[in-house]
Amino acid sequence: ISRAQLAERTALSNTTITHLIDDLLTQGIVMEANARSARHNHEAGQRRVGRPRTDLQLNPNARYAVGVHIGIGILRAAVVNLHAEIIHNAIVEFDTTLAAPRVLNQIARLVEKTIAGSRVAGERILGLGVGASGLVDYDNGVNVLAPNLGWREVPLRDWMQSRLGLPVTVDNNVRAMALGEAMFGAGRDVGVLAFVYGRVGVGAGFVMNGRPFRGSGAGAGEIGHTVMLPDGGDPCMCGNRGCLETYASGVAIQKLAVQRLAEAPDSLLLQLADGDPARVTPALVGQAAAMGDATAQSILAHVTKYLGAGVANMVTALSPECVILGGSVANLGEQLLAPVRAIVRERCRAIPVDRVRIVQAALGPDAGAIGAALWAAERASGKELFAMT
Repeated sequence: ISRAQLAERTALSNTTITHLIDDLLTQGIVMEANARSARHNHEAGQRRVGRPRTDLQLNPNARYAVGVHIGIGILRAAVVNLHAEIIHNAIVEFDTTLAAPRVLNQIARLVEKTIAGSRVAGERILGLGVGASGLVDYDNGVNVLAPNLGWREVPLRDWMQSRLGLPVTVDNNVRAMALGEAMFGAGRDVGVLAFVYGRVGVGAGFVMNGRPFRGSGAGAGEIGHTVMLPDGGDPCMCGNRGCLETYASGVAIQKLAVQRLAEAPDSLLLQLADGDPARVTPALVGQAAAMGDATAQSILAHVTKYLGAGVANMVTALSPECVILGGSVANLGEQLLAPVRAIVRERCRAIPVDRVRIVQAALGPDAGAIGAALWAAERASGKELFAMT
């Protein structure tokens, strides 16, 4: 964009824009792109006289942010630039039975290792964003409840800030993934977006006009704990029964596989799992189903039936433009997406579902760390940015 266009869009004077841009150029936050050539102007149908205008663009490597995704049993950290490009990342597994303080120590060490590996100078790092499992108090940076980890009232922000000396922002991990996909993934230029993540549990994140929607008490998105069976149902980690994630998560797939394979000892799925039903993964189910294995196909049909109903309920309530499915369950691709789309079309009778796109996530497992880093970059105020040299 040019200085003249900036002045027009912001209603600031040319002189003010010039002074502001000179400041940003000096700090390296903005840089001048190549002057537009006469050929470019001709192709654009423009006729200009005098010097070609000089466009400005953000310098993506002027500043960086760190993002952490806390999954169930897995930690991901990444240093990203202002274009959300990963400079360096690291992944470690952790024992979900460990007390929260021990896991926080692991996170801190992972962040330090990732920053060191990136070779980015500390003064260029704006802050740390953390996507935490379960219910998060965004304003106070507290992980209020993470049922699958057994965490309650964990002061993530204060602990991390004290240990690492960085500004820290904390929110729900699926909300972080939703923001990453909205800004740099499959949800770019989408007004109302719903991201559904299925791995150990099932969660959702909503982004509306570029802003995460947290709901009252920051509890928006816990669709994995919406009740699918009003009477009875399998027990859930949240303490309820009949929740969506007990029927449509990676854990649900493994549990169902153990039951079904006991009745089908000759199943191809069991062969792919080396004879151990406990080793069945969503990927193996998809592979066996594609090869015509009846047991795998029955498991897939069971999971898509419940996931499709859960997505249909969400679509009816929210009416998003786009639903993005991510996580190990969504990695089944069209085997999962096609039946979910069909169920949504069948079940959503009260709204025009033809406008709702249901697609697979684009950023893969990096979405959470990227989205969390975006929070850290966004929350760094202009004054803090400009003060850095």
